[in-house]
Amino acid sequence: MACDGDIAEEEVSLIRKMSENEDLFSGIDVQGKINEYVTIINKEGRRFLNKYLEEVKNAGLDDDSALQLIKVAIKTIEADNQIEYSEISFFKKIRKNLPISDEAILKELPDKEDYLLPDIEEDYDFDWNVSFGEIQITPIDKE
Repeated sequence: MACDGDIAEEEVSLIRKMSENEDLFSGIDVQGKINEYVTIINKEGRRFLNKYLEEVKNAGLDDDSALQLIKVAIKTIEADNQIEYSEISFFKKIRKNLPISDEAILKELPDKEDYLLPDIEEDYDFDWNVSFGEIQITPIDKE
């Protein structure tokens, strides 16, 4: 969401919709968690992303949980219709830390093969000369 130096309204809207319409974030104060992460990103930048990758690596996720994380990451990347290299690179770093096989991912997401290709810059470093303000998640109007 922030690894490209921008938090797009479409990305925030996606997270809001998933928190309201799916059971992915049950029991989590999504608004509070996003603002907590924004504060940490502003303070720690690259170090936060590296800690996140380490947490993913050590989480011991099963294939279903890993696949959910992959789906959310891809949806977030695609939410604003502007796919940046930094987003793909960060996704590949996440993917590298998950135990699920490419075959299992492609079985569920056959049109996302490009996300699984090797990264052209394995050691790509993120530019963190950015700062984010508080993010507001407003409820969806149900008609």
